[in-house]
Amino acid sequence: MTTTFYASPEQFHGTRVVLSPDETRHAVRALRHDVGDNIVVVDGVGGWHRVRLEQTDTRKAMGTVVETRHEVGEPQRPFILAVGLVKKRSRYETLVEKAVELGITTLIPLVTERTERSRLRRDRLQNIMTAALKQCGRSRLPALAAPCSLSQAIAQHPRQAPICLHETGPDRMSLPEALSTRPRQGVLLAVGPEGGFTRREVALAERAGARVAHLGPRRLRTETAALAAASTVVALQHVDPVPGVSL
Repeated sequence: MTTTFYASPEQFHGTRVVLSPDETRHAVRALRHDVGDNIVVVDGVGGWHRVRLEQTDTRKAMGTVVETRHEVGEPQRPFILAVGLVKKRSRYETLVEKAVELGITTLIPLVTERTERSRLRRDRLQNIMTAALKQCGRSRLPALAAPCSLSQAIAQHPRQAPICLHETGPDRMSLPEALSTRPRQGVLLAVGPEGGFTRREVALAERAGARVAHLGPRRLRTETAALAAASTVVALQHVDPVPGVSL
């Protein structure tokens, strides 16, 4: 498997790219890359680049772009995942990592009526998302939105079909049924924190145009529900798989 490196657009100067100190250490010390080697560098804004290394010392690795592709490993349509913050930070961080691997395009941390923690370490989540980007072979780094309410999340993304996950009910559709009603739209999928959304929040979401759906009869943890639902969206929205890339 080819190791992917990350460089922000600011690290590209024409066809030249300079790796950060951390990426340099990984490339030169850990993986023993040397001058003349080809590596893959993604820029987080949709660019996939094959780079031939021209300088490899312990402080700076630099190379020339010899091939560029666009939107490698990216979904065909927007997929926004809005998830209530949970009390245990490590659980939320695992969720974020796996959601990036699955193909979300935006992550919205939700602050709801039952949220027990409203603060997050944005820099830490950004690092986790970048690592997941490299690991899964994507080329575009998902956006990390500021924490907001469910109603605000829906209002901020009027072009995406909002689906709010909630407990089962006699007239409530399953998630696949909800997705089948809007097959060619991007999706905003909302998942509550521990305890789920309140009835008031669900009612407000419905008034804003959201479909309310369930994942079945079992009660799932927030991160389990979010990842199960995200996998369903990926499968039913025909997200392109990551193309095989070889050096």
